[in-house]
Amino acid sequence: MYRVVVTDHRSPRDGAFIEIIGHYNPLTEPETFVVDEEKALKWLKYGAKPTDTVLRLLSKVGVMDKFKPTDAKKARATKPRKIKATAKTKSTTEESS
Repeated sequence: MYRVVVTDHRSPRDGAFIEIIGHYNPLTEPETFVVDEEKALKWLKYGAKPTDTVLRLLSKVGVMDKFKPTDAKKARATKPRKIKATAKTKSTTEESS
């Protein structure tokens, strides 16, 4: 059985952690994963980055689906800015030629 914890990225792997948000047992059939969704969403909104395994598990229980709308809004707001910056760069290059 493994604990799913929130930790500072500068802490050692087996070092101190901030909070336990769930547990995972891969040896049961099917694998057991219990997570406090409110705590997981809170830490994701604070900018926590889950490991690949925890990301898979959070996606499997639907936590990442609840978190995605925030990411999609940010992505939409960012894309037009990049396009405008690219267009300005092209016109500046064409004028100098």
